[in-house]
Amino acid sequence: MNNQTPRILTLQIQEPAFTYFNDLRKQYFPAQLNYLDAHITLFHHLPATDVITRVLEQVAAQHAVFPVEVTGLLKLGRGVAFQLQSKELVQLQEYLQQQWQAWLIPQDRQKFRPHITVQNKVSPAEALLVYEKLRSTFQGFNITGLGLSLWEYLGGPWQKIKDYAFSG
Repeated sequence: MNNQTPRILTLQIQEPAFTYFNDLRKQYFPAQLNYLDAHITLFHHLPATDVITRVLEQVAAQHAVFPVEVTGLLKLGRGVAFQLQSKELVQLQEYLQQQWQAWLIPQDRQKFRPHITVQNKVSPAEALLVYEKLRSTFQGFNITGLGLSLWEYLGGPWQKIKDYAFSG
C-alpha cells in the first residue's frame, strides 16, 4: 500500500434518518471524541487509487436505491449501535470486497455486520444505561440507502472526497 492517507467508504441514507441517528450520536457520544457524523461504514481502509473510484462510479451508475431495515440495538461493551439488515447492502459490500480483495486490510475482509454507532468510548455501565433506555422504546423501521460516500481519513476526523449517488 502507498503512503497516502486511507479512504473510508460509507453508505448514504436519506436525510430524516441521518438526522435521527446523528442527533442520538450528539446526545450519547462523548463530545470531545465525537468528530464524526453518524455513518454506516462499508470499508475502513481503502487505498487512494483510481481502481477504487472507477469501481464506485460503475456501481453507483448500475445500482438503484434500496431499503435497509433497522432491526434492533447492539451492545458494544463501551457503546451502543443500531443493527441493520439489508440483503442489497450485504450483496453490494460483498461485491466490492471481491473487487478490492488485493487491497483490503484484515478488518475489511471480515464478515460485514452493518450498524450505526450512536455511542462509544464510555464506561460499560453508562453504555448499558443508554442501551436499556433506547431498547425500551425501540420499534423497527426502514431507511433508504441512496449511494456511497468516499472519505479521506485524517487521523480522527474524515474529509469527504466524493459522493456516488445510486442512479441505476
